[in-house]
Amino acid sequence: MAEAVIIDGKAFAANLRAEIAQKVSALKARGGPVPGLAVVQVGENPASQIYTRNKAKQTVEAGMQSFKHDLPAETSQEDLLALVDRLNHDANVHGILVQLPLPPQIDPNAVIDAIDPAKDVDGFNVVNVGCLVTGGEGMIPCTPLGCLMLLKDALGDLKGKRALVMGRSNIVGKPIAFLLLREHCTVTMAHSKTENLAEECRRADILIAATGQPRMVRGGWIKPGATVIDVGINRIETEDGKSKLVGDVAFDEALPVAGAITPVPGGVGPMTIACLLQNAFAAACRQTGFDPESF
Repeated sequence: MAEAVIIDGKAFAANLRAEIAQKVSALKARGGPVPGLAVVQVGENPASQIYTRNKAKQTVEAGMQSFKHDLPAETSQEDLLALVDRLNHDANVHGILVQLPLPPQIDPNAVIDAIDPAKDVDGFNVVNVGCLVTGGEGMIPCTPLGCLMLLKDALGDLKGKRALVMGRSNIVGKPIAFLLLREHCTVTMAHSKTENLAEECRRADILIAATGQPRMVRGGWIKPGATVIDVGINRIETEDGKSKLVGDVAFDEALPVAGAITPVPGGVGPMTIACLLQNAFAAACRQTGFDPESF
């Protein structure tokens, strides 16, 4: 059997960002606003700093305005909520993202719930979650949306496919399950309490791995020809004392078995920021009376 097709998320994301830049230009040409994205970071988490810098850079490259707010780690919940309220009422800001994780003195759910659902480009507010679950129109979380785009590009119509989602987080696992249901897949959710996990995996035409456990999914767990979307980003030490990024799937073992697979890095990761920009563009359109689908 031939090796799996490697799904190039980096190239797909670059094309998507280029499309978004063209749409932003077209929106301006039709008298629309310059979409504005505000990113708020509390504290100095190194991974978050890299991520927010990339978001700001790619926002500007797409022709949008970037509003970056770096707050000290000791910021109170009250002060953060006050900033969110100001951004909610700022007409130049169409999307708001508060970078997680937050320091222990701040309740992330209180912050997420304070963001205007129309500006919630992360798609985490309960209003947008409700829209996703009930099939309404709302913001879709960026990483699950990126996964779905890669799946549809690889497979086309997903109707009737048997999908297994490993991981039940509010950020990835649950939203991708509902997105796959929308596409008429038969969806199973697996988690730490699932019995006979390998057996469940072997039944799946589509396997989404989002457990945060490095190389947990072995090659023998994968149905021959299945499409594997690896959401995991885990840093592990190598034998020479250095470190490398690996996914939740044992990639080298999966390659001869799967039909298609996302690598780590270069698979799902780049899609997250591209989908964030897409959400920010859509938010700017909806807030100013334009149909995002018309561009």
